[in-house]
This record gives sequence, C-alpha cells and structure tokens, in this order.
Amino acid sequence: MNFLWTLIIGLVVGAIAKLLMPGKDPGGFIITMIIGVVGALLAGFLGRALGWYQNAGEGPGIIASIIGAMILLLLYRLFVGRRGTTVP
Repeated sequence: MNFLWTLIIGLVVGAIAKLLMPGKDPGGFIITMIIGVVGALLAGFLGRALGWYQNAGEGPGIIASIIGAMILLLLYRLFVGRRGTTVP
C-alpha cells in the first residue's frame, strides 16, 4: 500500500512541477509520475547531503519534492535541448 501512495504522490508532484515550469516536457501520466517520484528521491538525497534531514527514514516534504522534480525537468531540458542542435 505504501508503494501505491508513493506513485499517487509522485503523480501529483510531477503534475505540479510541470505546471510551474511550462514548456515542452516529456509525455503522459506515467512519465509525470516517474518525474515526481525521482524528483522526491533527488530532494531527499540533496536534503540528507546538506544535513537538513537527520534521520534515515525522514523524507522530503511536498514542496521539496516539487523543487526536486523541477530540477529534474530543468536538467532534462538542458540535455535534450542540446541534442537537436548541430555544429556547421
């Protein structure tokens, strides 16, 4: 049941991150869910690295998860945006 809640929260976080960062982003609701879950993992990793989360089981909140998903979308745009350009 915990895994199901993780996916639902990931979908919400990914959708909010996409709404806050308008532009061309990857596809449907499964990709949005993956972006939200990975963004939350990224926020948790960064929070533990910076010392914001002391306990091993302590995870990021919804705002930190959205920020993590937005960072992930920004990285996606940086790397995929360069792929289409060619040098003469």
